[in-house]
Amino acid sequence: MEPQFWHQRWHANQIGFHLPHPNPLLTRHWMSHNGTVLVPLCGKSLDLPWLAERGHQVWGIELNEQAAQSLFSEQGLSPERTSKNGLTRFSAGPMTVLQGDFFDVSPQDLPPLTHFYDRAALIALPPEMRQQYVAHLASLLPSGAEGLLVTLDYPQSLIAGPPFSVPDQEVRQRFELWFEVEHLASQDILADSPKFQAKGVPWLEERVYRMVRR
Repeated sequence: MEPQFWHQRWHANQIGFHLPHPNPLLTRHWMSHNGTVLVPLCGKSLDLPWLAERGHQVWGIELNEQAAQSLFSEQGLSPERTSKNGLTRFSAGPMTVLQGDFFDVSPQDLPPLTHFYDRAALIALPPEMRQQYVAHLASLLPSGAEGLLVTLDYPQSLIAGPPFSVPDQEVRQRFELWFEVEHLASQDILADSPKFQAKGVPWLEERVYRMVRR
């Protein structure tokens, strides 16, 4: 996806992917209460404050400046703002967001990481970008880092993404070179997704995986 696509979505407030609460699969399956968590393509997700409230240092990466600013303002926070290496850093308390292109972030831009969480990054990318994303994510994480990956699976032919369908087989094909992959749970969320119902999608499965960087 071109950056302008996401800037236009945020400018028009077309952000149906944003949940008004932390993701239930995160709150049910998160594995730790300490460490430093990377959240790629984080938007203004309430998952970040949820992780911060549990003792984590949370580092998000977000392309759109409006989204990064909204994450803090909606929590009543006034972040410190600095720029380095073409990235703008917003930071307040245990939460930091690097605003810029995910693929421009290097390990030198981040603290030592122990965890990651991806609920909206992989499924936001078309197939031709996903392997690049997984490889770059792996390059930012040290061996032993743990994470949760949340995906969607549905008949892609019936509705255009994003969010895109990423079936189980594709998850394993793309991640297993760098990560140990464990499927933890699945749930059908079609009843809560009127956009998908309107397109005649017969099922919409949300899956969560535990990942460990090899």
